[in-house]
Amino acid sequence: MSHPSKNQNAKGPAPEGANFLKALIEKDLASNKHGGKVITRFPPEPNGYLHIGHAKSICLNFGLAQEYGGRCHLRFDDTNPEAEDVEYVESIKADVRWLGFDWKEHLYFASDYFEQIYQWAEDLIREGKAYVCSLNEEQLREYRGDFNTPGKDSPYRNRSVEENLDLFRRMRAGEFDEGAHVLRAKIDMKSPNMNMRDPLLYRIRKAHHHKTGDQWVIYPMYDYVHPLSDAIEHITHSICTLEFQDHRPFYDWCIENCKVPAQPRQYEFARLNMTYLVMSKRKLLQLVKEKLVSGWDDPRMPTISGIRRRGYTPQSLKNFAKRIGVAKAESLIDIEILEACVKEDLDQVAHRAMAVLKPLKVFITNWDETQVQVIESQVHPKKPEMGVRKFPMTREIYIESTDFKEQEDPDFFRFKPGGEVRLRNAYVIRCEKVVKNSSGEVTELHCVYLPETFAGKPPEGGRKVKGIIHWVSANDCVEAEVRLYGRLFSVPDPENVPEGKDFKVNLNPDSLMVVKNAKLEKTLKTASLENRYQFERLGYFCLDSKDSKPGSLVFNMVVEL
Repeated sequence: MSHPSKNQNAKGPAPEGANFLKALIEKDLASNKHGGKVITRFPPEPNGYLHIGHAKSICLNFGLAQEYGGRCHLRFDDTNPEAEDVEYVESIKADVRWLGFDWKEHLYFASDYFEQIYQWAEDLIREGKAYVCSLNEEQLREYRGDFNTPGKDSPYRNRSVEENLDLFRRMRAGEFDEGAHVLRAKIDMKSPNMNMRDPLLYRIRKAHHHKTGDQWVIYPMYDYVHPLSDAIEHITHSICTLEFQDHRPFYDWCIENCKVPAQPRQYEFARLNMTYLVMSKRKLLQLVKEKLVSGWDDPRMPTISGIRRRGYTPQSLKNFAKRIGVAKAESLIDIEILEACVKEDLDQVAHRAMAVLKPLKVFITNWDETQVQVIESQVHPKKPEMGVRKFPMTREIYIESTDFKEQEDPDFFRFKPGGEVRLRNAYVIRCEKVVKNSSGEVTELHCVYLPETFAGKPPEGGRKVKGIIHWVSANDCVEAEVRLYGRLFSVPDPENVPEGKDFKVNLNPDSLMVVKNAKLEKTLKTASLENRYQFERLGYFCLDSKDSKPGSLVFNMVVEL
């Protein structure tokens, strides 16, 4: 399958293995800053499926903890009950496990800390550092100002401690409607950092929570909960992406102004941006809801569940994360770097097999009709310990229709009328007759095989052929559906669209091609979900984990050769 041309403007990765965070951790260890401990965390919000950018973060947080003898927590920052679901929690746990990481007993939810976080909010009120604000949503935006206009103090900013405590407790008791009040930190409405303009700490949400049920009708804001959860868990290195850099002053404010048991520090690294992909959860959800893909696990999606179903291996993603490194500056990574990592890993582990996607029947006229020769070939050419595979050669075989060209072409070294070609692992055959239908389409080839040219034996008479093609027995093969996947988008930067258009105009209409009744080598009848297969000369494939069933096999193309 052809792909759009490579983006020549895409920046490459950082030098392989580059990771500025290692120097920071090693400095902290040398100074015994955290008592010689390294405790990281991967803290997703359970409001969607994880994508390959999250995979980089998972590899980073768990990988650093492993390298320095520490531990990594899996914590769900579940502060928005309206967008979160147990389905997302379970999918995220499955993704982390699939990548090969284990949080052991360190599975946490921010909602586990809601009572403590609430008590710290009351402490902030008592100390005059938080207040209940009764501006509505539109007024809040107006008073906040913008990057060019300083904010204005809320008229409710100077409520007494007693009034604030009373209102906040009544908010918790459910006395007020949504939007009636919020709790805000009292910092600086004229700060050039918008995140410090009296940010919200709590809002009223009368929604069922996936873990706490209906226990709470007020919910803390993510930016308030996140640092406090880190502190409760004694996280030493809170690692996040660059978009949270402007949030760090508020992160530090929360740590400094609440009576927390530890002093975590936030460090930011560049998020993963890749050609031919979108990483926005909102945009990915749009593709799913509008049925432009088959679901979150569609093999064209950049979600971890999608690339797992497509057949990428955990090791290939780990190798990719290492190769692109960890940097402070944003860059655009070419998707071909990921594809190269996948191919390099699969080349080491994939079982070899032959498959014909566009079959053209070949009759070997000098082959006895009842003759069946069992051909043996290695499962992996460089790994004899993986054993051999056996498949039959019979009088009728299938070859790829694209391996035959009737018109003369000096640059075409495969099959043509009167020409000779070697069947992979078998004999040289010569084309003697071309059979066509009434429309002039080639339907069959009549050929002879040369018995003295069996693969592995020195060719007699100096006979050499340039073309080697794959094939399967027509009488004893396996039929399957094969899905050929291209890139989901047809341009390197899908979000760069004309005014008035959205990113969906760049969807690739040829991102999926389905081949019905492909002919596969007999050995693939017992193909397993655990293995990957190189269909020789075509690419790497795997069984589809959702749609493939015994007797009704479905293979996904992982990546082209």
